[in-house]
Parts: sequence; C-alpha cells; structure tokens
Amino acid sequence: MKYNNFLGERVSALGFGAMRLPCSDDGKINFSETDNMIEKLYNEGVNYFDTAWMYHGGESEKVIGRSLKRFPRSSYYLADKMPVWFCQKPDEVPSLFETQLERCGVDYFDFYLVHSVSYENWGQVEEFDVIPFLLKMKSEGKIKHLGFSFHADAKLLTEILDKYDCFEFVQLQLNYFDWDFSGASELHKIAVERNLPIIVMEPVRGGLLADLGESNKIFTDYAPNMSVASWAIRYAMNLQNVAVVLSGMSNEEQALDNLKNADSPKLNSRELELIQNADRKFKDRIFIPCTGCRYCMECTVGINIPEIFKLYNNFCTTASWNQGMLIEEYPKLHGEAECIECGQCQSHCPQHINIINELKMIEAKYLELKG
Repeated sequence: MKYNNFLGERVSALGFGAMRLPCSDDGKINFSETDNMIEKLYNEGVNYFDTAWMYHGGESEKVIGRSLKRFPRSSYYLADKMPVWFCQKPDEVPSLFETQLERCGVDYFDFYLVHSVSYENWGQVEEFDVIPFLLKMKSEGKIKHLGFSFHADAKLLTEILDKYDCFEFVQLQLNYFDWDFSGASELHKIAVERNLPIIVMEPVRGGLLADLGESNKIFTDYAPNMSVASWAIRYAMNLQNVAVVLSGMSNEEQALDNLKNADSPKLNSRELELIQNADRKFKDRIFIPCTGCRYCMECTVGINIPEIFKLYNNFCTTASWNQGMLIEEYPKLHGEAECIECGQCQSHCPQHINIINELKMIEAKYLELKG
C-alpha cells in the first residue's frame, strides 16, 4: 500500500468511501459483507474511511463506526461532513455534529468537511456560522483537520479560498471524463497553485468509467489483466497534490481490484495517451456534439433543441442512466408539437449535427423509458 504525507499524517493513497456499501436485495446494508470488506482493506493497509450524514439513508455513519470499532482508534482516519442544508436554524448545527460523533462512536473526527459546497448552499454555510463553529470544534480537539467538499465552479472556489484561510484541504471530483467536460482541470489548478492537498471523490464517476463500451478495447488490448475502472483510479492517483483517492466499493471484487491499483506505478506517457484516446472515443459515442450556440433556434414548431440535447448528454453521463430526469424534463422542453422535419435547424448548425435524426433518437429513448 502506498502512503502519502497528508497534513503530517501517514495516510493511505486509497481511501474507502462509504456511500455505496454492499447491500442485500432489499436495499439494506449487508453488514457481514461490509465488515469483511473493511477488514480486508484495513489489513492491506487502507487507513482512510469516509462517510457522511445522508449516505444510505443515515445508516452509513453507524455501520462504519461499528465496523471500525474492532481496530485501535489511532490506527485509522475517519472523515465525516457537515450537511448544513439539513439544518433549519443555526442552533441545529451543533446538535447535528454531536449526533454524528455518536453515530460513529468516536470522540473526534480526523478529517471533517463542510459537505458538498455549491452556490445553492454556501450562503447558508455563512449565515449559520458553520465555519466558526467547526473551528471551535477543532480547538476542542473534536476535529483534527478541516476542509470542504466542492461541487461548483472555479469562481466560487477562488472566492472561498480568498476569504477563508482556515481550510487545510479540499475534496474535488477529479477524473479523466470531467477533466475538460466539467472544468475539473480548473479546480485542480487552483488547488495546486495554493498548494492545497486534495482528496479525490468520484474517480470512476459513479461507475461510468468502469465500462466504456467499445472504448474498453483500448485498455484491454494494452493490459488484458487490468480492469477498465483501474485506469480511472490510477489517473486520479497520478494527479499533483492528491493525497487520497476515495473509492465507493460495493463488493470484495472491487476492493481487491482497488488494492492492486494502489500499488501500481505512475502512469507513463503512453498510458496517459491511451486514456485520452479512450475518453475521446467514449464521448464521441455517447454525446451529441452540441455547443449550445442556439443557431438552430427558433425552431419552427417551438422545440427547445439545444436544451433537449443538453438534457440527453447529461442523461448519458450518469452511470445509472437517470431515467427520472429524462422522463420529467423532456416533455417540458419538447412541447406538444411534432418535428415537421423542415431542416431549418440543420442548415444553421455549425457542428453539422443531423438534428432531425438525433431528435428522433431521443424521442425513442424517452418513450422506451416511459414505458
């Protein structure tokens, strides 16, 4: 197992994310399988465990806390997070934090984060004085290291880091798919420029990068014994300033594969080129290459073409293929009118997209999912 010096702590390069624990057919956590997997990872050197208030409907903290009780408290690092949006008023923040300690059965958190910072909830973080409270908890020894997990753009990240110097690390969604697609490279650059340690979340993008369809062959031809997902894990571990790469493991097979990845050498130039090729071909296959320029508008019959393409692309980039999102939003964007195939939109498209055919394809997918 590789280890990194993370804020003076000897932390395993691979971390266990407790958002996708093994579950039984009824959807409830399989305690026995979870315990066995955690024991295997712990014995192989994994010492960073990450949970949160809402994971598995509030059960993740309890299960992780109970499972880790078998081991000396000083032999592992436990990370948890403050979900301020669950609080209706400021005085609920302290009670939520204390409940988390109780759920996990610990007296302190090694790493604690303001959870899922975004434009939608950052105002509440400041309004409810979350940061002063967490700094107080740190002064009392209930938090060793304070950071935040982030789900917004470079502008907000810069604003937060310019205003607050109390954050010791940041948790970012970094993977090769999002590097350019979602601006992950910009967020990474900001952290590196400030020499801020990074925890990586969603390195496999919720499982999306575990199966690239036809693009899998690019990886398997080069290294038949390596899983497709392992390339995504290694990519994240290869990035500058990354202290820990979290993986949400759902079974022992994934755990064993990740353990093998944690001991893999750094990616060489040829391997980085293969990742870029696989990523490009994968995106070419699943994406409609719409840039949102709106040259196709206004549609003769009122169909919101660019927003439908955006909806479909977002639909395609969720590992679980979020059916509800497409089923709910598509009718609003399409309206009741039918495409009359006038071709006006296609004649103005600078990307030369066959818009008529793509709309037919999305309509068919919508009808299939709707049943």
